[in-house]
Amino acid sequence: MLDVRRLRLLRELAHRGTIAAVADALAFTPSAVSQQLSALEREAGVPLLERTGRSVTLTPAATALVVHADTVLAHLEQAAAELAAHRGAPAGPLRIGTFPSAARTLLPAALTRLARDHPALEPHVAELDPAHAADRLRAGDLDAALLHRYDFAPEPTAPGIQTSTLFTEPLYLATRTPTDPTATAPGTAPADPLTAHRDAPWILATPGTLCHTMTVRACEAAGFTPAARHHIDDFTAVLALVAAGQGVALVPRLGIADTPPHTVAAVRLTELPLTRETRLAHRAGAAPHPAIRALARALALALRRHADPPPTGDDGPMETFVRVTARTDDEVQQVRSLLAGLRAAPPPPGFETDDGTRTIEAVFDGDQRERLDQLLRGTGLPYVVQADDE
Repeated sequence: MLDVRRLRLLRELAHRGTIAAVADALAFTPSAVSQQLSALEREAGVPLLERTGRSVTLTPAATALVVHADTVLAHLEQAAAELAAHRGAPAGPLRIGTFPSAARTLLPAALTRLARDHPALEPHVAELDPAHAADRLRAGDLDAALLHRYDFAPEPTAPGIQTSTLFTEPLYLATRTPTDPTATAPGTAPADPLTAHRDAPWILATPGTLCHTMTVRACEAAGFTPAARHHIDDFTAVLALVAAGQGVALVPRLGIADTPPHTVAAVRLTELPLTRETRLAHRAGAAPHPAIRALARALALALRRHADPPPTGDDGPMETFVRVTARTDDEVQQVRSLLAGLRAAPPPPGFETDDGTRTIEAVFDGDQRERLDQLLRGTGLPYVVQADDE
């Protein structure tokens, strides 16, 4: 009979490449990992490892066994999930990995919902780059993780990991406005907005991250390599640097949400035909676990909160309605940039009226009325901010 714990070590070796990496991830010593893999070879009755000096490679038999190990471990995970469901309401630790913009925009509402609906559950959140999430999930360091995938930086689903799509959001080119020296004149914008900024300094994420890879590949697809001036991972800081004239950047919709009004007012956001997909990941077989299901529901409600703000209570308006009248494409873009900083979903491009002006309409949380007034007053454009109970 093959030992399940040793099968897990073999699977980790297949993904991590070295015995030292497996030992470090699973809190073993390298010698202990080697001994357990040797014992697995004896159980299997065939060679599983080819040793060359300090390195090892998997034999064809070991590669085939890893596929079965994934299946076995997924069934065990599912069995544990079903047993947890029989114990009743979710309880105990729930370790969640997340990327920064989701931690700032989605998780606070989701954690509030979990605390209200499942008080015995103990969420523990750790920020991480999605590229490292699969390893930490398989190692048991995390129970669930929020991942993202970009058009130009797709991440294949790792073996032993299951994911489900939460939402897809557009990417924006963030430039300084209206005095960005690299901005194009009205009516002369190229088909690809990135091309207009090929000579601009760029603000990129840390090399090795998916965000960095996405920006570099998107620019390369437009025919140039971005000249990096700064490397910043937090999108709020990125937008602040853009507003300060330090460069241009690509940011997703969530990276814009809740940005300070003075920053949004100094940044122009141009929507691109690029997207970022956010997914909830966990170990294969864990989907029925009550804690995972509770987290998935809380995240879905948090997303609905962004897309369709709920009532704020009897003491305040449920929603605030905004209508702004613009005359030129540049004014429309300015208004959309301002409003995008206050809601997860950017406002529509607006519709043309009989007199040739453009009207932009959007709905916001009732408690954002003062911030909307503050932002729109500075544009000099005609606007209406009205609560739904007025």
